[in-house]
Amino acid sequence: MTASVAPAEVLTALDATLDADLATLFEFIRIPSVSADSRRGADMRRGAEFVAARLREAGLSDVEVHDTERHPLVTAAWRGAPGAPTVLVYGHYDVQPPEPLERWTSPPYEPTVRDGRVYARGASDDKSPMFIPITVVAAYLRAIGRLPVNVVFLYEGEEEIGSPSLAPFVKREAERLRADLVLSADGGMWRADHPTTMISTRGLTALEFTLRGAAKDLHSGRHGGGVANPLHAMARLVAGLHGDDGRVAVPGFYDDVRPIPDALREATRALPFDDAAYLAEIGAPATFGEVGFSTLERQWNRPTLELNGMWGGYTGEGSKTVLPSEAHAKVTCRLVADQDPDDVRDKVVRHLHATLPPGVTLEVRSERPGAAAYRLRDDHPGLLTAVASLRTVYGVDPWVIGMGGSVPICETFQRYLGMDTVFFSFAVGDEDIHAPNEFFRLARFAEGRSAWADYLARLPRVMAGG
Repeated sequence: MTASVAPAEVLTALDATLDADLATLFEFIRIPSVSADSRRGADMRRGAEFVAARLREAGLSDVEVHDTERHPLVTAAWRGAPGAPTVLVYGHYDVQPPEPLERWTSPPYEPTVRDGRVYARGASDDKSPMFIPITVVAAYLRAIGRLPVNVVFLYEGEEEIGSPSLAPFVKREAERLRADLVLSADGGMWRADHPTTMISTRGLTALEFTLRGAAKDLHSGRHGGGVANPLHAMARLVAGLHGDDGRVAVPGFYDDVRPIPDALREATRALPFDDAAYLAEIGAPATFGEVGFSTLERQWNRPTLELNGMWGGYTGEGSKTVLPSEAHAKVTCRLVADQDPDDVRDKVVRHLHATLPPGVTLEVRSERPGAAAYRLRDDHPGLLTAVASLRTVYGVDPWVIGMGGSVPICETFQRYLGMDTVFFSFAVGDEDIHAPNEFFRLARFAEGRSAWADYLARLPRVMAGG
């Protein structure tokens, strides 16, 4: 393990406030800031104001809560280091809905510590990770009165619903957000037993569609066999989205997909990943997907089309002999470099219309804005700094990996600010984000603080070539 380049006074200050900062974090987690729930508008406002108050207490200036058409964004800045790099810190204070509530072992908005973990909605995604840099900046300003870099904070409240207000705000406030790079507190490490940082994310396009038959539900005895059943039609339609080999059957879906480079395939194969251990972890009987690729390649470097939900008809207790009038489905596609989200969506819609079974009509709606795939270059100084800081804290060389998920903010920052995004989160991918019993490892809170303190001090040296 190499010595941290963060000032000793700062590390001491972080140690001294650890318990108090955790208590504040738990207070933050108790706010049910669910952006997808229209009933939570007041809680979303409370979450934004809580973040703004913590930024003011940390010693930052220009702290503002910005109203949008949906939920507020929060910005703050400290630009007291002329000539030093500027870091735009990104995170989000909104969380996923907690349902199904009956699956939670403890109440979702009451932080509960068990076996070194805090269980609560938002504990991992993204409240603990995004709170870490606030405490680090506070320690710097409290201990030595200055930061080694300039910082700008941008925390949004709509990440879990596709960040619809972020791009217009970033475009409008480009000068306010001016920086050399984005350091994202959102994201996560691949595994708990080895530090990682992400170099790429897949893109995303999403849609929802409805099949309609008769104008109303019908008696299945009187009308069955006489008109099309939308549920039967839906089953045929979604089954035709893939071939037996696991490939997406949509014409043109792979037109812009480049082969995985040999060097990347070799690096992926070198990672200590075992299919059997993975299946045991997630409780699945077998892996499945596009033939000719490993599990990690399919998850990180190949595009997918997934059916996220399908419903219709009677689903209550007992039997109801109904021929339903409607059936519904939700689909998302994860995309790789060079695939355009709108183009892929259009191809999927055309395929649905072309393969629509007789006797039903099709209506398609967009679920959320699309996002392109993202790739950070290997020699980016922000990435090199992240690798060095993780090595300092954990004593081993971190793995630099891809991520199967999508982070639309990367494209937003590149398009409107010309800035790259470096991921520096201390959540872990197995922490049941978006699921009941979400948790965050408390040890990661202290480790993340040490790493962020080192990162802020190390970045000017790396950017200067040192």
